[in-house]
Amino acid sequence: MFLHSVNLWNLAFYALMVFMATLGLWDVFFGFEENKCSMSYMFEYPEYQKIELPKKLAKRYPAYELYLYGEGSYAEEHKILPLTGIPVLFLPGNAGSYKQVRSIGSIALRKAEDIDFKYHFDFFSVNFNEELVALYGGSLQKQTKFVHECIKTILKLYKGQEFAPKSVAIIGHSMGGLVARALLTLKNFKQDLINLLITQATPHVAPVMPLDRFITDFYMTVNNYWILNARQINLTTLSVAGGFRDYQVRSGLTFLPKLSHHTSALSVVSSAVPKTWVSTDHLSIVWCKQLQLTTIRAFFDLIDADTKQITQNPKKKLSVLNHHFIRHPAKHFEENPSIISDLTGTSMWVPVKVSKWTYVAYNESDKIYFTFPLANHRKIYTHVYCQSTMLDTNSWIFGCINSTSMCRQGVDLSWKAELLPTIKSLTLRLQDYPSLSHLVVYVPSIHGSKFVVDCEFFKKETRSIQLPVTHLFSFGLSSRKVILNTSGLFYNIELLNFGQIYQAFKINVVSKCSGVKEEITSIYKLHIPWSYEDSLTIAQVPSTTEISVKLHIAQPENDSHVALLKMYTSSDCQYEVTVKTSFSQILGQVVRFHGGALPAYVISSILLAYGGQLYSLFSAGHCLEYATMLDKEAKPYKVDPFVIMIKFLLGYKWFKELWDVLLLPELDAIVLTSQSMCFPLVSLILFLFGTCTAYWGGLLSSTSVRLLSSLWLALKRPSELPKDIKIISPDLPILTVVLIIVSWTTCGAFAILLTYLYYVCKVVHLQASLTIFKNSQTVNPKHSRRSEKKSNHHKDSTAHPLRLSASDAEDSLRMHSTVINLLTWTVLLSMPSLIYWLKNLRYYFKLSPDPCKPLAFILIPTMALLGNTYTVSIKSSKLLKTTSQFPLPLAVGVIAFGSAHLYRVPCFVFIPLLLHALCNFM
Repeated sequence: MFLHSVNLWNLAFYALMVFMATLGLWDVFFGFEENKCSMSYMFEYPEYQKIELPKKLAKRYPAYELYLYGEGSYAEEHKILPLTGIPVLFLPGNAGSYKQVRSIGSIALRKAEDIDFKYHFDFFSVNFNEELVALYGGSLQKQTKFVHECIKTILKLYKGQEFAPKSVAIIGHSMGGLVARALLTLKNFKQDLINLLITQATPHVAPVMPLDRFITDFYMTVNNYWILNARQINLTTLSVAGGFRDYQVRSGLTFLPKLSHHTSALSVVSSAVPKTWVSTDHLSIVWCKQLQLTTIRAFFDLIDADTKQITQNPKKKLSVLNHHFIRHPAKHFEENPSIISDLTGTSMWVPVKVSKWTYVAYNESDKIYFTFPLANHRKIYTHVYCQSTMLDTNSWIFGCINSTSMCRQGVDLSWKAELLPTIKSLTLRLQDYPSLSHLVVYVPSIHGSKFVVDCEFFKKETRSIQLPVTHLFSFGLSSRKVILNTSGLFYNIELLNFGQIYQAFKINVVSKCSGVKEEITSIYKLHIPWSYEDSLTIAQVPSTTEISVKLHIAQPENDSHVALLKMYTSSDCQYEVTVKTSFSQILGQVVRFHGGALPAYVISSILLAYGGQLYSLFSAGHCLEYATMLDKEAKPYKVDPFVIMIKFLLGYKWFKELWDVLLLPELDAIVLTSQSMCFPLVSLILFLFGTCTAYWGGLLSSTSVRLLSSLWLALKRPSELPKDIKIISPDLPILTVVLIIVSWTTCGAFAILLTYLYYVCKVVHLQASLTIFKNSQTVNPKHSRRSEKKSNHHKDSTAHPLRLSASDAEDSLRMHSTVINLLTWTVLLSMPSLIYWLKNLRYYFKLSPDPCKPLAFILIPTMALLGNTYTVSIKSSKLLKTTSQFPLPLAVGVIAFGSAHLYRVPCFVFIPLLLHALCNFM
């Protein structure tokens, strides 16, 4: 019956929307590189020693605990406190375990063993009872206060030691990183208690799903504090994102706000981290061996030799993090590197005058210095590029000042090099070094090893090639390409007109090589100059390589840089680079950046259909099918123009002042614009997806009601259609009071769920009764016609109570079907706090604070009344016309205020339901 009310064209449209949504979802959940993280293993059995907390603290936080991580002999030795190392506190995230500390703790322990425990770190971990803080924000403040107490407890464990720490380093995974930042907002918290903060896959900008106001309020408090007090905050902070593999927390949310006067914060995607170069999912970021090794190397370089603790020098901390996480020069970190190096000893000096040079080193017995005179090259070329496949940490390239054939001292240019997976490379602009007379490449004496060193001089314009990307609406049908004919080692492909998050492309690099016997490696690096989100692709040439190109962060308005595809190539190969739009990845970006707003668009579509049903009942006296009204009423032009108009008017001072006087919240579209998340036509796409979801959701709920009614009939044969309609039955007030008490004493979401189940049972009972009536009509049509006439006679008579006919029952079922759809989404949006409450039931019987309690107090009596409401009882209501007009502005309100604040959406749902219930009395 539901499908019969939809024509084939609309059905085809809904199927197309499902296909497009599936493409987008596939790109988000499967359209990324395979997991290239190596697993980190423990060499000895991991042990977690519970740290005894003060009794008052343990009583105040019964669900939380503090542990010290250890293995083998280290764990045995440190069971007897106090401790002597450097404290690091690990904070797990949403549903995270304190045992996730084991990967980084074990690697740190192995590193300490390598240096005979000259320095070592003590890794602590907090047990938050795996709370779902990303879904329910009511416990975030409690977690923050507990962490503050843990820090004070940890520092007490080092009292009396010669090098006792005065602060701790914190590693926060997911929401644990946000809790760490929130410490600074506590009244009695001293900022000096934290010397370093590293967050992994932490959504700093906004919550992934704003499902209750406690989460958004917590975010607002933390971010506002960090922005307003940026000059006073000197805490060095590093945020590491997982890249496109992390579909739980998109990387754009992990970037700390860039403030001109706050330079101690860094944000980077794991695919751009040197020696890591992989994308991680939300869980693997805590055990990815490549990333944890990088983190531990940074920790050991941060140690101050005098205090044997992490340095208090903010410049050194930032230098170390830049060295390990941003740009690695293939040298060990030095706080004050010696720029001038001695080039003495028994070495060969070989002059090189050609512009392109290659040297293959194998079993060299003598050190060799190759010198490149720059005077003649400056006249012809603008840049020099050198690379070496020997990935040791020794200096390898120098600049000589006023030299002839050899020099005793040279400027160490190795610090300006960049480490890549298979080479270390250096590009210099010659005019930046006017005092250099020679470039010197050093080849050490080696035995049994083979490596290659290349250098070439070039003009910038011959290696910088512009490639305009294809248009968004080309749908991959057209492409643009460039061919690299010259035999260079390095190219910059400038991707023009690429800087928005809704753009997505596939780049194909085809390499053809001549006379190549050995395997050659090429590196293609996508470089995004306005954020550290680079990604590398390694290709064995000749080959065809496909690279996905899309952004985590949109290009700022005042930024004029161009995204680059840096190609480290082979001089024996020719390369063809083709770019075309990827429609599936564009849909993936829509889902990735705006998928969380879909429930608001679904409910907006259902509200429009609901309003249409109420109006058809008022005007025509009967209620149309849900699917028919969805096709007729759920149109984007009824909603989007109003939101766009309000956004436009808010640009005027007088309208903004009026808006503020009315105490209206900020428009969600403005919030999204501030986060550079406004796609062209994104609201239209989401509205179509929402309407499609509302349609298929309606089909599912209608089918479910029919199946449940069949089950009902199989188990218990119900009575016929009710002869007398009673809005307030004898047991209704008792049920309402009981459910309100349940809401008050336990959890509002639990009471809402019970109310929803009660309402569904009433609808299923009505459906079963109607089925029995129709079956009896088929068996005895004369009796049924008499019953129908009798029912109509009673319905027309004012002297008798309202009687329910079969047509009225069908109308009522259509209306109830729409209400069930609205309630289903309301229950789903309230479900996170219910899950949190159930999970913590052994600690707390009453959820506090409870985001759903106010909603429950209104929804419970409303739904109790609607369960006994039939269309025949409200047809003549004076309030019906007004009620039918309310869903349209509420549908606009849902999009305007609920797309980025989902917890507001139920507030727009209960208003028309309440008016619908009141129609019984007015």
